[in-house]
Amino acid sequence: MSVSCTFRVPGEPVPQPRPKVSTRGGFARAYVERDHPIHAYRQCVALAARLAKVPLTSGDVVVDVEFVFERPKSHLTKNGLSSTAKPRPGPDVDNLYKGLADALHGVAFHDDSQVVRASQTKRYAPRGMPAVTLVTLTYLGGLHGETEAADGRRDGQGRANVGKRCVTG
Repeated sequence: MSVSCTFRVPGEPVPQPRPKVSTRGGFARAYVERDHPIHAYRQCVALAARLAKVPLTSGDVVVDVEFVFERPKSHLTKNGLSSTAKPRPGPDVDNLYKGLADALHGVAFHDDSQVVRASQTKRYAPRGMPAVTLVTLTYLGGLHGETEAADGRRDGQGRANVGKRCVTG
């Protein structure tokens, strides 16, 4: 038996940037600048997962994610799509996934090594639709005693109080 949880993250998906490296006291230090949008995006992903009552587990997890970008206005004409419009959004899908996986660390799973399969797609939204990230997490083998809700809620038997957005299948 498996349990699936689906949630939406509103707003434009943000790819994980390459870290900058500096040296202090003779030691190299890798970092991402404080004002980079990846930090706000990670917070939005974690918040959306918590609001969807996604449980934290130490079991195997399958991650299916769709990164949907708003089509730039330069791609659109009065008659539809411009002939010069790019067929797909620019950021590398693996960099988009890295930022999402980092945000789910400690919220949906304890470690990235628990992800046994990941499926990522990116596309433009239909005309007039906003950008969004659609995430489905499938917990293989269901939820067991090692599971807790992301916000720590538990039912009377000590199990995670998983919300209505998580479906047993």
